[in-house]
This record gives sequence, C-alpha cells and structure tokens, in this order.
Amino acid sequence: MNQRIKDIAAAATRLFLQQGYAKTQISHIAKAAGVSVGTIYLDFSGKKEIMHFILKCTVDPGFIEREFERPITDDLFVGLEQEIIALFEQSAEDFAVHLQDDAADYCLEELISDAFDLLSQYAVGCLFLEKNQFDFKNLAKHYVAYRKKFFDTMTEYLHIFVERGTVRPVEHLDLTTTLIVEMLSWWAMDIRYTTFETKDIPVDLAKQICIDNLVHAYQQ
Repeated sequence: MNQRIKDIAAAATRLFLQQGYAKTQISHIAKAAGVSVGTIYLDFSGKKEIMHFILKCTVDPGFIEREFERPITDDLFVGLEQEIIALFEQSAEDFAVHLQDDAADYCLEELISDAFDLLSQYAVGCLFLEKNQFDFKNLAKHYVAYRKKFFDTMTEYLHIFVERGTVRPVEHLDLTTTLIVEMLSWWAMDIRYTTFETKDIPVDLAKQICIDNLVHAYQQ
C-alpha cells in the first residue's frame, strides 16, 4: 500500500511544481499516477492532504515509511507549518556555523558541497513554495527570508575566501554569489523537477559536476 501512496505523492509533486497547486486537480494526479480518482480518495481525503504529505516528507524523509490509517487526513499534519518555519531557521543557522571562526578550517569545495546538499535535501519544499508562493503566503514569506540568509551567508563565505587568497578576486561579489547559487539550485533542484526536459541524473553526479566546475572557476 505504501508504494501506491509513494506513486501518488510523486505524481502530485511533479504536477504541483510544474503546473501549480491551484491548477492541479485530483483527476490530474490520478491520471499521472495511473490510478482512479476513487483510489486517490481511499488513500488521501483530498488534495490539501496530499500537499501536506509531500511537504512533511520533505522535512522528515522517514515519514513516508510509516504505516498510515487511510484515508490520510489533515489531523496528521497539525503544526506542520511551524515545523517548516523552524527548519528554515535551523538550516540557516547550521549553514552559517563556520562563520563563527571566520571559516578557519573551511574551503570553497566544502562550501559548494554543503550548499548543494542543503538545496538538494529540501528541493521539493523549496520549489513548491517558489512555484506556489501566492497560495501559501505565510510560508513563502519565511522562505524568502531564509533565501536571503542563505545568500548573505554564501556571500560572506566567499568574501572571506577572497580576503584569504584562496578564491580569486571578483569585481561584483554579490552577482558572483547569485551565479553560484543559481547554478547550484538548477543542478540540485530544477533539473529533477521543473526544467523543460527533466533529467534523472544521480544527485551525487550532479553535485560532482558543480564542485568540479565551480572550484575550477574560482579557486586560486
């Protein structure tokens, strides 16, 4: 039974990210998952519950392996929004931890690796809020704040590396940070879910491509 739930969640994820939550109907999810509409309602009480299930699995990957009473209802997701907001705050704090000692034992390759891992781990949740921000304004507001902290932290790390002489000087550090973050985001998130032609590239391979190219481009 859990495999069917996984198939429904996977189909809904693609639709929510590609055509938007508001435009996606249960019938669309059923067709994409290869099941009937009635079967969907055996497993989930509605579209909102599917969406919450997907977001819960993003913040807690082991959640999908639980045994569920069907249909899954929103009672299972009480406090989920607060859990997501807390995760934003904790992730931002963890990502900035090396700034406490001016990144003394940290380097560009480790930064690229850590940033990629963070973007990849929460790809579905981040993309969902990016593509559906007007339907989920409170979470989107916190996500925007998290993105700014992530960007500012990346910029600060790069500034330290430039000052240290391990990263080559760049004329516009903020724009260089934008380029790096966008490249990492595309390879860690978009290529799997939202590009015109999605590609099922292993995450480890995508990460290595980013590391190889960005380290070669900026390390001095």
